Amino acid sequence: MKPLKVIQDRLIKLLSDSKMVPEGLVELERYFRRYEPIHFNYHKEDGSVVAVSENFHYGSIVTSAKSHEELDAKIKDAILTAFEIPSAYAKEAGLHRIGEAVTEYAPA
Repeated sequence: MKPLKVIQDRLIKLLSDSKMVPEGLVELERYFRRYEPIHFNYHKEDGSVVAVSENFHYGSIVTSAKSHEELDAKIKDAILTAFEIPSAYAKEAGLHRIGEAVTEYAPA
């Protein structure tokens, strides 16, 4: 993620009311209460690993990275972006990969 975006997201969080959270966090919670975790299929393309969501009910989430470790962070950021949640709220969203070999993501 670009440093300018990180700074911008943290500034938004800092300046907002501490009791107020982005609407996307509420939508994210509702989504995962209603649906199963988001499953991703991986494939290699031009030296990168590409992840494409399989069961996201609002369309598709697609992201890529050079390594699987980097891809994990990019998938989490892509899910936050799909719900219009600033990256500064990643901790509050609590997204994590389920299991080691499984390619599903859900909040903690």
